[in-house]
Amino acid sequence: MIKVLAALFLLASSSAHAQSPLQTDLPLSYLEQTDGQSRNKPLVIFLHGSGANEADLFDIKDQLPAEYTFLSARAPFEVGPNSYQWFNKKPGDGPYDGETDDLKSSEALISDFVVKATEKYNTQPDKVFLIGFSQGAIMSYEVALRHPDILRGFAALSGKILPVLKSELQPLPGFKALEVFIGHGTADQRVPYVGATDADTWLKELAIEPEFHAYPGIGHTISDNEIMDLDNWLKKIIN
Repeated sequence: MIKVLAALFLLASSSAHAQSPLQTDLPLSYLEQTDGQSRNKPLVIFLHGSGANEADLFDIKDQLPAEYTFLSARAPFEVGPNSYQWFNKKPGDGPYDGETDDLKSSEALISDFVVKATEKYNTQPDKVFLIGFSQGAIMSYEVALRHPDILRGFAALSGKILPVLKSELQPLPGFKALEVFIGHGTADQRVPYVGATDADTWLKELAIEPEFHAYPGIGHTISDNEIMDLDNWLKKIIN
């Protein structure tokens, strides 16, 4: 299982999961934090990495503005006890790539989840954000670039853009308004750093201007500095 923060952080995440009941009324099961007055407030949706679950990123919310509504979705494919993924990796030793049918299935589920969550929490697409780590970052690219009209922006943490998306994607009018945060550790061995730089270059060719952050010496994880940068990025867009 991919663990994105230190052991103490993970213990806190497990505690938060125990205190936050799993919700099942939307296309994906999820955890939520809302103050009950969610109308027109920002909606942030976390997408975890391969082998993790909906609790894995949820504690990041504690370092983001408390007035936002936060959801953390569970991927649809079970790979073990409390362990899920968004897609199966294609067989072989080549670059990390995903089975196309899985990608399309999860992309449709996440897109439907975003639309229905936007309605449920009484907000607007221009206040909706995805934050994805690893496979979750890959899925954030898939959803946001195919459907830029359903959200304001996304953060891709330790992810990449897969070849199937590049081959199928056509420029859309909504790209220019899409806000993108790319964060990646330079020492990442699971999803190499070049995946971030390639994504940055390709998005600029689509008239998208990402906010790019490299984290020297950081591997396949999320650092405190990255969370602070993410917090500043969200506040800059929303305020």
